[in-house]
Amino acid sequence: MKQQDITKLSVEDLKNQIAGSTEQLAKMKLTHSVAPLENPIQIRKIRRSIAQLKTELNKRGTQA
Repeated sequence: MKQQDITKLSVEDLKNQIAGSTEQLAKMKLTHSVAPLENPIQIRKIRRSIAQLKTELNKRGTQA
């Protein structure tokens, strides 16, 4: 997700995105531990996306 898109989201949308991405990351890590993913770089992308979302939430003065 691009930074411009993240800044347009509301606080509730940010929290929902964080929750969804965190859940997706957990599933991908579990799948990767059992059998290697075809593209393990996806894990890094999701982790960075979560960090961007949390950073934007902190800029607005609310905690996740």
